[in-house]
Amino acid sequence: MGYDIAIIGAGPAGCTLARLLDKKYKVLLLDKRDLESEDYPCISKCCGGLLAPDAQKMLGRMGMPIPVDLLVDPQLFLVRTIDFDNNLERYYQRFYFNMDRLAFDQWLISIVPANVDLALGCTLKSCSRTEDGIRFSFSFQGKLYSENARVIIGADGAHSLVKRSLFHEKKSPEEYVAIQEWFETEHQTPHYTAIFDKTITDFYSWTITKGRILIIGSALKKNKLALDRFRMLKMRLRDNGLVYGKKVKREGSFILRPKHVSTIFTGDENSAFVGESAGFISPSSAEGISYALKSAYYLSVTLNDGLEGFQKRYRKMVSGIKWNIFGKSLKCPAMYNPILRGLILKTGIKATKVFFDD
Repeated sequence: MGYDIAIIGAGPAGCTLARLLDKKYKVLLLDKRDLESEDYPCISKCCGGLLAPDAQKMLGRMGMPIPVDLLVDPQLFLVRTIDFDNNLERYYQRFYFNMDRLAFDQWLISIVPANVDLALGCTLKSCSRTEDGIRFSFSFQGKLYSENARVIIGADGAHSLVKRSLFHEKKSPEEYVAIQEWFETEHQTPHYTAIFDKTITDFYSWTITKGRILIIGSALKKNKLALDRFRMLKMRLRDNGLVYGKKVKREGSFILRPKHVSTIFTGDENSAFVGESAGFISPSSAEGISYALKSAYYLSVTLNDGLEGFQKRYRKMVSGIKWNIFGKSLKCPAMYNPILRGLILKTGIKATKVFFDD
């Protein structure tokens, strides 16, 4: 006997959906990471680990208070914006939670109910259509297994194998590659940093302090020059006075940038996509956790009303998310056009005056 619903990916979207689905369904949650294992090698998603106000609001609406041990020092409320294109700097107040992203994912998996079957440490290999659903195969400890599901959920991120297998002809939002390097540091900056430099990327770069670690990251065009551009970023920041020590690790992942809502895709009668796999991510900031939580909640509501016709109901419920992403795309010219951004920064609109020397 197969599954009613198979969820591929145990990130914020996948775990939230698994937690909210009705117990009448037989559900599988599969992820290549074994987040419950004590021997798991502490590999986290390439993510800055900042929980934005929209994500905080959604967690609150779902009655999910965050355990304090997910948070890391320092908790900061200021963003330093460095515009290398216009040689300008400004500070802005922001209210992010600085958290341990791996601990956040482990917490989410820990509250998935016991009626959900977990297949952790398993890697999806393929999925294909059958007469009454989807057949998918995955590997575990070198062996290949197959299962069937009436509905398969792609919660497997920007480079979704579920989407590529079932809808290879569908145009996805533009892919970028996010690269982060972690460095030892003795200097804690009293802010996060957002960096704009068109010679590095047409998106943005960042620095974040977590304890005695400084993270330098950038969202870059997916091409052969990405690593070279990242090295240029580090050199430019060092020349600008950023001090950091020995490199601890490097991590990377694909991220989507939906410049047109027409590239957002939610699936069909035997499949659905949530979070970034659907294209639900901010094109202006690359914030995705709030969209993962919202889309997972909406999908759970439609699935709990029955598998028949769920996709039509889901598309209707996520229309507000699409409009939100469209609104975010309208902000992009002001943020990423150097001339417009320079004019805005020069005015000092909404900027915060600081009483310290950086």
